[in-house]
Amino acid sequence: MARAAAATIAPMATRSTSAAATAANVEPDTPTLTKAELAEALHTRIGFNKRESKDIVETFFAIIAERLIAGEEVRIAGFGQFGVRDKSPRPGRNPRTGELVPIEARRVVTFHASPKLKAALQGDADDGAPSALGPASRWPGPRPPG
Repeated sequence: MARAAAATIAPMATRSTSAAATAANVEPDTPTLTKAELAEALHTRIGFNKRESKDIVETFFAIIAERLIAGEEVRIAGFGQFGVRDKSPRPGRNPRTGELVPIEARRVVTFHASPKLKAALQGDADDGAPSALGPASRWPGPRPPG
């Protein structure tokens, strides 16, 4: 992947497609941002070395996971809120056979986008939505080419 493509978190033409997305009957060409691409973006935009960038990304997601497992909400200003919800057991149905199958109680992660993120998705830059480059665009470190 070209460095210029990895430097932006906005839509990227050359991204991998996750196996989970393919398994979930999502369009196979759906772009997927990976942790490796996030680490590369930190390296390119801010100038951390590749090891530091990888460690930051891994630690960031580990902290979020720890808090969610503990039942806490995770709020990221300007981005959204992650939470955990308990789902009750319910009857399900095998789509191939029509057979009734019990679905057990479980905990699921929920995400609610912030108004700023929603505005950015709609292309409403007047609503204080984050730019395509986000706060890193103000970082004095190395800038991506082009």
